[in-house]
Parts: sequence; structure tokens; C-alpha cells
Amino acid sequence: MISCGQWARVADIVVVQSQADRVGDTRSINFSAVMARFEHREAEDGGMSSPLQLTFVESASRARTLPESPVEVAFVGRSNVGKSSLINALANRKQLARVSNTPGRTQLINLFRLDDGQMRRSGKGDQSLAEEPVGTVVDLPGYGFAKAAKSIKGDWPAMIEGYLLEREELVMVFVLVDGAIGPTKLDVQMLDWLRFNTVPHTVVATKLDKVKSSKRATRQKEVAAGCMLDPGDVVWASATKGDGIDRIRGLVRTHLQQ
Repeated sequence: MISCGQWARVADIVVVQSQADRVGDTRSINFSAVMARFEHREAEDGGMSSPLQLTFVESASRARTLPESPVEVAFVGRSNVGKSSLINALANRKQLARVSNTPGRTQLINLFRLDDGQMRRSGKGDQSLAEEPVGTVVDLPGYGFAKAAKSIKGDWPAMIEGYLLEREELVMVFVLVDGAIGPTKLDVQMLDWLRFNTVPHTVVATKLDKVKSSKRATRQKEVAAGCMLDPGDVVWASATKGDGIDRIRGLVRTHLQQ
């Protein structure tokens, strides 16, 4: 018997696959394997998704200097969109994002390892017992921060675009937009760029708690239209209230464990 929570996760997978099809991504998702993982996980945690076991690894200014990873997802968005708060909520750790917010790291690509209780074989020829983490999660610099030095802001396009185009391990980009104010001009430019370069991505609307309940249905349609998507293609979340956090955890795990 498939629970309501599992059906919601199936819907997430369908959205991801349909978006991949739109941009010509030929990767397919093994639904049976994914559902088996969901059934096992829900049996263990009573239907609630467990926090992502994230550990900070390092920061880098270019993708080519990052360590190799089995598979990777990334989060990108405008400054003050709530990216740090969301990552903290996904890991259920209030201090995690501060690792990447200390001086010298705010303008860098920040890499986190996802251990999550499951490991991949290293793939080395000796077939030893050495294992690799499930995958990695990247926190990209927020764009549009007016107070940053001109030299730093001038380096962001090369840093962010270079990562998105060069990182072979990257399988999904979560683009965060402020759900309370809607996609800005910079957000639309980012989405257009991702589509032009056929980079798989999912739009996450943050700050759901800032939208009045009576206006949410209308707001969801407006945000989706601003992103040139159907309302069902946008994932809504609130790091403060916890809305949508389980769904995003499930999406991250789906991409890193397929």
C-alpha cells in the first residue's frame, strides 16, 4: 500500500523527469528502485524524512579545484533569498550554513558531503572496501549582493557559470526565488541562462510563511508564471515553519542516490 507521502514523492519524480525531458536530458529515473528506498525510509522514520547528514568539506573559487564527487546537486539564488536558512533546515542544524558564512567564504563555492547512512563503492579497480559518500551538495554564492566589492562581483559570473557548465558531477540545480516578492530580473536571467545551456534545474520558492494563507493560491500561480513554469513545477518551502523541507530532502536524495 502506497502512502500519501509516497504519492507526493512520486509526483516530485514525475516533475523532475518531465523537466529533464524538456531540456533534452536523456537520463531516466528508476521508479521501482526509488519507491523501494521510500518504503524502506518511511518504515524507519514513520513517514517523516530524516535530516540530510551534511558535512562541510571545503570552499573553492573555481569548479576545477573542487574534489571529485560521485554525484552532486547545487543550490543557487539571489542574496537574501534564504539559501543559508534552507540548507540549515534540510540538515536540521542551525550552525551548518555558518561554516560557509565566515569571512572569506561568502564569495566562494561551498561544498558539503552527504553521508546519510549509505555509501557508494569507490569504483577503484581493486574492489576494496573503500567507500565514497552518497554525493555532495554545493552552496553557490548569492548573486545580486550590492555591497560586495566590484572586483568580487565581477568574478561571480565566471565562478558561478563556470561551475554550472564545467562540473561534470552536477545533476540538478535548485534555483531559489523569494516566494514573497516573486522572481526578480536576476532570477529570470538565471533561469533563461540555465534553459539556454540545458542545465537541469528545479525552482524552489522560499519564505512561504511570509505569504498570507488567503493569498497563497494566487501567489503560487504568479510566481510560476514569472518563472515560465506551471504552478506544480515550483516547490514551495519555509525554512522557518518547515513547510516543504521534507519534499526537498526527498528530491536531493533522489538525485544523489539514483
